[in-house]
Amino acid sequence: TDKRLPGTIHSVAETIRSNGGEATAVQMNMRDPESITNGVAQTVEDLGSLDIIVNNAAILVPGSLETVQDRHLDLIWQIDLRGPLLLMKYGLPHLKEAGGGDIINISSVAGVFPGSGPYDTTPSRREGSFYGMVKSGLERFSQGLARELQGDKIKVNVLSPQGRIKTPGNIWAENDPDNPSLEFEAADEMGRAGVWICEQPKEYTGHILFDQDVCNEQRL
Repeated sequence: TDKRLPGTIHSVAETIRSNGGEATAVQMNMRDPESITNGVAQTVEDLGSLDIIVNNAAILVPGSLETVQDRHLDLIWQIDLRGPLLLMKYGLPHLKEAGGGDIINISSVAGVFPGSGPYDTTPSRREGSFYGMVKSGLERFSQGLARELQGDKIKVNVLSPQGRIKTPGNIWAENDPDNPSLEFEAADEMGRAGVWICEQPKEYTGHILFDQDVCNEQRL
């Protein structure tokens, strides 16, 4: 929960419940292994089992290699890569106990961006190297883990938004928050694609996917 941003995990859980769903809100510090362990245990206690893990928590560190602060490098590694690894580690026994399940790791086009040069000179495009680094690492690990778990009925896939979701962070990154012409992607496409992934058989694993591609190909 960040007081600078609208909504909380509790308000989201309440929205789900008010629409007929079942939800629990559990706060975790993705830098703290004990917090992650306790969060997983609390979730299982509240809901009865753990069937799906979605790793979505992440931060973006702006700046260049020359200007970035060492503590910010530690933060992005701990939250964007180490945190998801720990959540998968501590969640796996529960997925196995449930007889299988899904892991969806949320990535970004930054994991493959920008490719080979020459490059455009948009300022915001020059500040995604650290974020892209950890997302690329998460994608590689996801496919390795998918191979490890193929006999356990646990699918591991990666899902990225094709564009930019309208979040305060992405608006800030564009350096022009008042520009109404900026185009953002609807978050519900990620939701539809994620549900589709979970509905697939256990053999559907190790894929690196983009939400709009999934929605268009599957007519979601």
